[in-house]
Amino acid sequence: MKLIKKSTVRLTRRAFAAGTAAALALACLPAHAQLDIEITGVGSNLFPLAVPGFSGQSACGTDIGSVISSDLQRSGKFRIAGPKTEAPYSQVLNPTADAFKSYGVNAAALGSVVRKSSGWELSYKLFDVINGTVLDSASFSGANARLSAHKIADRIYQKLTGMPGCFASRIAYVQRRGSLYELIIADSDGENPRVALRSREPIISPVWSPNGSRVAYVSFESRKPVVFIHELSTGKRRAVAQFPGNNSAPAFSPDGSTLAVALSRDGGTQIYLMSVNGGAARRFTTGSGISTEPVFSPDGAWIYFTSDRGGKPQIYRKRVSGGSASRVTFGVSYAVSPALSPDGKKLAYIARTGRGFQVNVLELATGSNFVVSRTGGDESPSFSPNGELILYASGGRGSGVLYASSADGKISTRLSSRGGSIREPAWGPLVR
Repeated sequence: MKLIKKSTVRLTRRAFAAGTAAALALACLPAHAQLDIEITGVGSNLFPLAVPGFSGQSACGTDIGSVISSDLQRSGKFRIAGPKTEAPYSQVLNPTADAFKSYGVNAAALGSVVRKSSGWELSYKLFDVINGTVLDSASFSGANARLSAHKIADRIYQKLTGMPGCFASRIAYVQRRGSLYELIIADSDGENPRVALRSREPIISPVWSPNGSRVAYVSFESRKPVVFIHELSTGKRRAVAQFPGNNSAPAFSPDGSTLAVALSRDGGTQIYLMSVNGGAARRFTTGSGISTEPVFSPDGAWIYFTSDRGGKPQIYRKRVSGGSASRVTFGVSYAVSPALSPDGKKLAYIARTGRGFQVNVLELATGSNFVVSRTGGDESPSFSPNGELILYASGGRGSGVLYASSADGKISTRLSSRGGSIREPAWGPLVR
């Protein structure tokens, strides 16, 4: 299991049988299976919060209170207690501390759901049970009640932790079911999965555009790796890198105008820069060995990438404006698949350890490095929009599943599918 074959096209950790090349771009058709969620490692120092069902939520067919509760619990920072049934509207209008003190909570999130011409209006209050005051209130409207619930969870998270939330976002991943490969787009909690692309040939390396409207990925439908950009709202897609040889590992620049790709058109695989609209590609990396898996820094000044130029695979970085590349990872004999936190302060990557391949996090300013995952067959780490969680796949038991771990490794959420093996996850930006 050598990096260079893996990182050139990100393929060698699984074997694919040849078949009839057939890919169908879909305007997000329903997927066959939701993800089952299991949380482990939650500590005892959690904020106690009540989240009753929202008054009137049964009309919209979504348990709003449960969506919010699940979001906050997965963060590993909240303990949810108290009633789950719909709160009376009178309690939403005039919350009282006496209604919640017996549950041992410090705050309660109360709300209502009302049908409007534009869809559903969700109104909420965050009530301070200790002081008997309203800490926050807001309303969200739209056709997607679940999305509004995620936005409320984000608002509660920020109000009580001081950090932005990440729940009103989407994830992408590749699911294999028998001989079919599916590119799935789902809510951040794995719910509401939709098939963006279905193919009898492999799909790998999905990555989100900065505004979340597009996904770039590599498809093998023409019997060779080609980079596509896919418009999620319409299902329309176009090949942007189909040069001779392998075309792989796409990455968007922070402004969405440039695509970094790994190409083997001139021999060994190197990183090139090109417009997202296609056209000519300018070589970015030079030197011996293979360079692949590029990722832009959040400020757009650097590209981090994987290379074996030093003999073994490690993470390097180079200024977009030019200059020489410098090594970033030390202390591990094998480092691949870089991912940067949204603030640019942390680098997640896959290192080979005594347990196999595990997610590591490197503090770039201090050089402090620690193992995040508890599994041993990890791949494709991806930070949440707020940098607090890391999404990755693990195939230690032969069938890939997703994990979302806190960036410090203390909390882990397992998201498994009964519909197939899951690989190649990518966490998208917040949905505005």
